[in-house]
Amino acid sequence: MKCIINGRVVLPDCVADNLAVIFSDKIEKIIPANEISLSDYEVIDAKGNYVAPGLIDIHIHGYMGEDASDADAEGLRKMAEGLVANGVTSWCPTTMTIAKEDILKAYDCIRAVKNSGEYYGAKILGVNSEGPFINPSKKGAQAEEHILRPDADFILDNKDIVKLFTVAPEVDGAKECVEKVRANSDITVSMGHTDATYEEANAGISWGVTHATHLFNAMTALMHRNPGVVGAALSDDNVSCELIADTFHVNKGLFSLVSKIKGDKLCIITDCLRSGGMPDGDYTLGGQPITKKGIECRLADGTIAGSVLTLNKGVYNLLANTDLSVSQAVNCASLNPAKAIKSDREIGSIEVGKKADIIIADGEFEIISTIIDGEIRYNR
Repeated sequence: MKCIINGRVVLPDCVADNLAVIFSDKIEKIIPANEISLSDYEVIDAKGNYVAPGLIDIHIHGYMGEDASDADAEGLRKMAEGLVANGVTSWCPTTMTIAKEDILKAYDCIRAVKNSGEYYGAKILGVNSEGPFINPSKKGAQAEEHILRPDADFILDNKDIVKLFTVAPEVDGAKECVEKVRANSDITVSMGHTDATYEEANAGISWGVTHATHLFNAMTALMHRNPGVVGAALSDDNVSCELIADTFHVNKGLFSLVSKIKGDKLCIITDCLRSGGMPDGDYTLGGQPITKKGIECRLADGTIAGSVLTLNKGVYNLLANTDLSVSQAVNCASLNPAKAIKSDREIGSIEVGKKADIIIADGEFEIISTIIDGEIRYNR
């Protein structure tokens, strides 16, 4: 077994010093450091850095030139192996609004890679299907010609691999879709790319929507007489909210407000594209050309199209722009998203019995080491 010492251990409710984390493929013990015999373990010295739970990105399209919608097994493996350098130990490859047959090919490819175990990077939890059940008026960077009427069977036929999906609650067929999926699976239903009113969004929540796709982006805004989807998502304690914490998609001045309102329902995501981890230039998203310049990605008409954020940088951006504690900020990228997709029994926090998915990070949350299922997968 292995043992991490000399770290600032990020627990769900505090940061603790002078602890030893002992693990195999699971976390076996968390005990005072002076109670262990180091000769009994393979020792990892954290050298005063943070020892935190592995990060979980539940909304990420691409990275390092690859895209989950490509249905390319080698590309998925490349993404999984690249993400460990960002502290990501689990992820949901995210598809978008492309042709139905291409979405199904992507599902099949992600399923095959996940079940094969033939990759060494971040663990695939399942698909985040962002689209095709969205409102054309809020399509953002999604392709309008491939938008479909909400269809529960499309999701339920793939419930072994789909962990969450997005629907616009105001479109025809949404109610039947949400209710049928919730009655026949534990798949998380998210509202996004939606022109719903406050009342329509609340109706969606009553049917079983429990999540909001990239809060503020591609949804009706919060206005004092028309609270919109943003107002409904912020107001309901049962709804978890994604936040692209790159300081571009959402002004950093709102990070503190949103975190105070949502608490443990705030999930930071990257919404990263294939241009993530790549130089500035021209790329594609769902077959559409995009241009990356700095932290911005846009379609040719100027429409904002996803991000190039890394999740560890998102944690740092929260810490830099809110009064959140380190534990609270880390939870937004680990325990909270795990809860949102009902995976928190096994991952999301440093607790005895959970998977030994652990990272060591410095004060700016740059990743020093990434451990997955007890194995060191990355060292800086």
